[in-house]
Amino acid sequence: MRSEVSVTFKDNQPVRIDLNEAQPMPHDVARKWLDDEFTRMGCEPLRPTGKLLMADKVVVVAQAAGPAGFADAKWAQEFARAASAALAKPVVHIEADSLSISY
Repeated sequence: MRSEVSVTFKDNQPVRIDLNEAQPMPHDVARKWLDDEFTRMGCEPLRPTGKLLMADKVVVVAQAAGPAGFADAKWAQEFARAASAALAKPVVHIEADSLSISY
């Protein structure tokens, strides 16, 4: 089964991270990794209520990282592993500028 995370930024080629050969990240570790990155990057919840869905967190972290963050192959691989595990989806497509995600 194919496993991939792709992230698209306006005016840039999509970043595709192949996870077929990557060791799966445990769900709880993935959630913690995303929580830590969300905090480290100073991200804010998307919703005025402050409620933050895991999909929102993935999109916001991707947007905060920007193309420069995804240029770091090691960080991008960890992000992809965490996003795939936290969302429990083998294929994830993120549109960072429009804050949307599809599977």
